[in-house]
This record gives sequence, structure tokens and C-alpha cells, in this order.
Amino acid sequence: MGPRVTDVSGANRGSDWGRWRICVAGLGVAGYAAADALMQLGAAVRVIDASDAEGVRSKAQILEALGADVRLHVSADAQVDLDGCDLLVVSPGLPPHHPWIGAAQARGIPVWGELELAWRLRAPDSAAPWLCVTGTNGKTTATLMLDCMMRSAGLASTAAGNIGTSLVDVVMHDQLDVIAVEVGAPQLPFVSSVRPLASVCINLAPDHIDHFGGFDSYRRAKARVYENTQVAAVYNADDPVTRTMVEEANVTDGCRAIGITRGTPGVGMLGVVDDLLVDRAFIDDRSERAQELASVSDVHPAAPHNITNALAAAALARAFGVRPGAVRDGLRAFVPAGHRISTVGTLAGVTFVDDSKATNAHAALASVTAYPSVVWIAGGLAKGQDFAELTRQIAPRLRGVVLLGQDREVIADALRRHAPEVPVVEVDRADTGVMDMVVERAITLARPGDTVLLAPGCASWDMFRDYAERGDLFAAAARARGAA
Repeated sequence: MGPRVTDVSGANRGSDWGRWRICVAGLGVAGYAAADALMQLGAAVRVIDASDAEGVRSKAQILEALGADVRLHVSADAQVDLDGCDLLVVSPGLPPHHPWIGAAQARGIPVWGELELAWRLRAPDSAAPWLCVTGTNGKTTATLMLDCMMRSAGLASTAAGNIGTSLVDVVMHDQLDVIAVEVGAPQLPFVSSVRPLASVCINLAPDHIDHFGGFDSYRRAKARVYENTQVAAVYNADDPVTRTMVEEANVTDGCRAIGITRGTPGVGMLGVVDDLLVDRAFIDDRSERAQELASVSDVHPAAPHNITNALAAAALARAFGVRPGAVRDGLRAFVPAGHRISTVGTLAGVTFVDDSKATNAHAALASVTAYPSVVWIAGGLAKGQDFAELTRQIAPRLRGVVLLGQDREVIADALRRHAPEVPVVEVDRADTGVMDMVVERAITLARPGDTVLLAPGCASWDMFRDYAERGDLFAAAARARGAA
């Protein structure tokens, strides 16, 4: 690439990108969109990826045809060629301690993530404000709820980011009034100039420990969602660590801390009173009354943790100025994304529920505690989690447990210590056909009135393409046995 020539610190949509040579690390959804956008702007782009899978190769061929220098099957510890590179744009799949990132930092090369690049590429005269949603669990649901509320208010809105729609693509091509941005922790380490109008961290629990190297690093990454927030930094009063994150955040002068709670809200909060979602934060006479926003029955499904998701979305919508009726209409119009507390069917008085998206212990806890008597299907890739507290809390609700996956023994050990009376069946099979056997074992443990619940508490990649395939196979196995 030749020697470095220019500084990218002031780069924006209107800059002369032809001056810069940029390396994009990772060719997933975010990396592909970043490389494509940067080439549209005239930058010289090199792409590197450790994979050589078919999907990656097809993207590589398109980018090569457009003029990119694409290098696949580059090992993580390889000495990547960053000569002449002015900027490294990293996909969220790369952990902050990845050798490629370390190599760039050692050379003084700036590192940006998807959020930073997208913020800089916004149209200068018509950039839509961002409403940012993060949390260990519930962020996709809350983001989609928020988008529904904005649309119900008559606004041009979309949900983008970690939700699977490239934020870079959105800011490059769409004319919008507002963007509901789902933010995953892996997207947050390399952010500097982003200024959300409002932001929320719904909850925090151990997750992505393998990605960040420890819970403290994960927490620090999550907390960055609040940096430079302009109007409202929303925290969960039922999860005090999120309040601490707001208190420690470097927000814009005048930004308000807004709490949400499933209990009765204080002044400056949103909460629940007499089965109504109410606002005591964004009304003039908040010290005297609460503004009704919606009924608990407007939230689907109305599981306790989903009420929290609805309140988080409502707080961001109200921070933007959305009227109460649009909050209610948005919740009524909301259709949950798949594999999130989704009822598959019933058989002989037993209900089958797919919550395959419960990929960590915190999510599994919320899922299991929504039902009184459960045959719990769990296991997969544990991602460094400890399941002791989870098993201790859910033990009274467990009729039985069926375990599968690479790290099932981690959960089995926790159950032996904290729920020794609960029957546990381990299925030792490593192909996708395992789900037929798992459902069969679960049926033998269940009694009328029970819920057979797929809430694995683990990632799916040891045996399945993703959590969606895992959930689909669970549903198919249940229906094959007559659940309807």
C-alpha cells in the first residue's frame, strides 16, 4: 500500500476518502457493508478474514470485482500487512485483544468499529438521530418495540445495527427521521464520536466472557453506550449496575438520567401502576401525576422481563417526543422476533416453548421463572459462564432437565450441587439430529401442566448453524410428536 500519508481523525461523509487506504477486518454483515461503502466513497480498501467459507468467498468475489484487495484464510496470529494503512475498521466478531487490532494499535493506526464508521458516514444535512439499545438480554425485542412505536407515531424509522441490518448501509442509503440502533457489546470498544439522542442498557449479566477476557471488561464495554448521550440516559432501576453505569458516564451537558422499573415509578422514571405502563419523566407535572402509556396486556408476551423491554423502548420513544398513544399502538403492533418465548404448541397438557435466543444464564433465568413447572432443555457452548446461581434460583421450578451440547457437563455439575433432587438426562450426541432425542426425553419427564422449555443458556455453534436453527429443530421435533 505504500507509506501512510494522511490522518483520518476528522473524516466524515463529505471527506475526500480517495486520500485514504483502509483495511477492513472481517467479512460478515458489518464488514461487507463497510468495505462496500468505503469503496463507493473512493477509498482504497483491503479486506482480511480468517474464514474461507462459501458465504465469505461469495462476498469476497463481489468486492474484488469492485476493486478491493481481499485476503481470506488469514490466521489470527498471522503478521497482517498494514503497511500504508490509514485506518483499521473491525467487525464486531473480533475481540478487542485480537492480534490484528494489536498490530494496528502498535503502529498508531486508528481502529474504528461499525458504529463509529456509520456515525461518520451519516448525511451531513439530514442525519437521523440514533436511539441506542443495549443489554445482556432483551435488546433485540426492545429495539423492535421502539421501531414500532416510532412508526406508529408516523415517523420514518428502521431498526439496525446488531439486529442484523447493517447500520452503515442504512446511513448511506435511507432517508429517515430516526434510527433504533441495537448495540451489542462487541460493537462498543472502538467508538469515539457517536452521540446518541438517547440510550439504554436494559440489564447486565455475565456474557461474552470469552470475547472480552473477563466480566469487568464486558461491563466497561456495555457502559460505553451512554457516552456523549444528549437527551436521556435510561437505566434499569431493578438492575442497579445500570444506574452506576449512567452515573459514571460522560454524557452531554443537560442529559437526564431516566429510570425504568416494573414497580411504582418515582419522579423522573417510567414504571407500572395498576397494570398500566406509566411515565413520570417526560411530562411537565411529573411530581404530581403519571401519564398512562399502555396496558400490561398490550405487551406481547407479557412475561416480566418483557415488561422491562417495553419500558426501555417507551423511555427512548418518549425522549424523542413520541406521544403516549403511539407508544401503546406500537406495542400492540409489535410482533416478537422468532425464538423468543415462542409457544410451539401443546400435547397432552404439556406446553412446548422455544426460547432458543436465551443464549446465556441471565436470559435462561428470566425464561424459566416465567413458568411454574418446567422441563428445562439446556446446554451448548457455555462461553465461560458459571451456572451455579442460575440453578440455585430455578431449582424449585424444575420438573426435570435435559442437557445437550459441548459444555453440558458444566450445567450438570451445577445441578448436582444446587438441585440434586431434579432428574437430569444428558444426551450425548453431536449432530443436529440430537433435538429429536432431546424432545423425546423431555416428554418422558413432563406432566400435564408442565412447560417443556428450550432456554439453553448457551450459544448454539457447537452443533447448530445458529440459535434459529436450534429453535426450528426443537419446534419441528415437538410438532412431529403431535404438539399443536
